[in-house]
Amino acid sequence: MDLFSHSWTALRAAVAGLRDQDFERPSGCSGWLVRDLVCHLVIDAQDVLITLVTPADGEPTVDAVTYWSVGDRAPTGDDPLDALIVRLAAAYQEPGLLTFHLDDVGSAAGRAAELADPGARVATQDQVLTVGDYLTAYVLEWTLHHLDLIAHLPDVAGPPAEGLARSRTMLEAIAGAPFPASFSDTDALLIGTGRRAPTDGEVSELGRLVEKLPLVLG
Repeated sequence: MDLFSHSWTALRAAVAGLRDQDFERPSGCSGWLVRDLVCHLVIDAQDVLITLVTPADGEPTVDAVTYWSVGDRAPTGDDPLDALIVRLAAAYQEPGLLTFHLDDVGSAAGRAAELADPGARVATQDQVLTVGDYLTAYVLEWTLHHLDLIAHLPDVAGPPAEGLARSRTMLEAIAGAPFPASFSDTDALLIGTGRRAPTDGEVSELGRLVEKLPLVLG
């Protein structure tokens, strides 16, 4: 729960500190500008609010790791939902309106997470899981998108070290194998999810694991 709040607060603070021109820079998400990514974060915050008020009576069907599905195609930005995000982001016209909306909805999502019972069960995407597992899964979401945010903005602060480490652990569990110890947490996440291509030397270190990459999470 604390790590969710820490990661989410850091990401929102990074967005709040952006200059207007930064919103027109490319993000680490293929086909999306920074403004599109920030708009996606607004939708993410809404999803958190919706899920936390959607109780479930059944036994959990997934946990923080199995919550994630792994696809075989990296997003290109052409998916209908991705394209909708781009149109929504453009409709804000002024970056200040977008950051205000993220702060408004994002703060509410953060407060809801702090007040939620980690042992309670909630439903989302036709799955049941505990609040604790749901919020832990979102640490990976926030961390990856924080890396996407700063992909072409080197002066913007990155995600917290604790979030990077926990996200790496989850990604290794999803992969079913650890990344080389020589990889930083950031490199493991970027290479593991296809956000950066490994160098020849890194491919050699990855060994058989490279056959499973990239892990396209959804």
